[in-house]
Amino acid sequence: MTRRLAIYAAAHFQVDLGCALLMLGRVCPAADAAVCILLYNACAFALQMPIGLLVDRFGGCRWFAAGGCALTVLAWLLPAGTGAAVCAGVGNACFHVGGGLDTLHASERAGPLGLFVSPGAFGIYLGGRYADAAARWAWPVCAALLLAALAAALWCKGPEVPPPELPAERGVWPAAACLLAVVVLRSHLGLAADLPWKADRGFWAVAALAAGKAAGGLLADRFGAEQTAAASLGLAALCYLGAGRAGSGLAALFLFNMTMPLTLWAVARLLPGLRGFSFGLLTFGLFLGFLPSYFGAAAMGPPVLAAGALVSLPPLLAGLRRAGR
Repeated sequence: MTRRLAIYAAAHFQVDLGCALLMLGRVCPAADAAVCILLYNACAFALQMPIGLLVDRFGGCRWFAAGGCALTVLAWLLPAGTGAAVCAGVGNACFHVGGGLDTLHASERAGPLGLFVSPGAFGIYLGGRYADAAARWAWPVCAALLLAALAAALWCKGPEVPPPELPAERGVWPAAACLLAVVVLRSHLGLAADLPWKADRGFWAVAALAAGKAAGGLLADRFGAEQTAAASLGLAALCYLGAGRAGSGLAALFLFNMTMPLTLWAVARLLPGLRGFSFGLLTFGLFLGFLPSYFGAAAMGPPVLAAGALVSLPPLLAGLRRAGR
């Protein structure tokens, strides 16, 4: 399990780095940036639901993960435009469903999920930071992606995915809807946060975000998901009140993002025969949360961010409580 997690975590960094470099350094400067960004995000996030259903039905997590890496390389070979954006988005979606679901199958705990998702934030950050040098990094990044695809195909053999079974117990779908609402809100707050200091401390903001995702799963395994959620969001709300200062703002980002692996873990427990679909359901929530900012929604200051952290707590606890039964 440790080797598989290390491979998928490293590949996650490479996939998000490759996609960010491609989109920001090559596609957007050469095409209609707004259209390409929308298409990419729609494919990368919304398509994970149907892709997840395919994994639920046919299995082969590692092949979807490896194929996602290969599609990201293919996107670099296409002309800069909508085709490359769509290809990269589909590759990103395939990798996340395959790698995330295989990580979950290797361990029923939330900790490995947090460790799997956290490196992606660094990939996105570095892809944006070095977008101007995308042409120089194209071949090294593509070579690393091909190695990641090979590693996933050869060394990430895991248990087969169970066949789809709709949950019969009452209250499962409302609980899943609660978790979806939390993800939509978390996505929107993260994108709309007005924190001026982030311009000078971008790396540390990303580090706080990634560390929060990793710590959230590990702490949930140690102390319980509900206790971790209540403590992290309650403290995040307090820290957001002072988020105009870098120290308090970084603490808020760390604490607020601790809930990400908890939602992934909980919805997979709620829908045990539809785990691939459950991953896609929550990433669809990320896409829904992205849309208001894309269409020009106003930025949010510290008081609104603090309120948002508190508002997200009751539905999160409801979903976690149902998943823990």
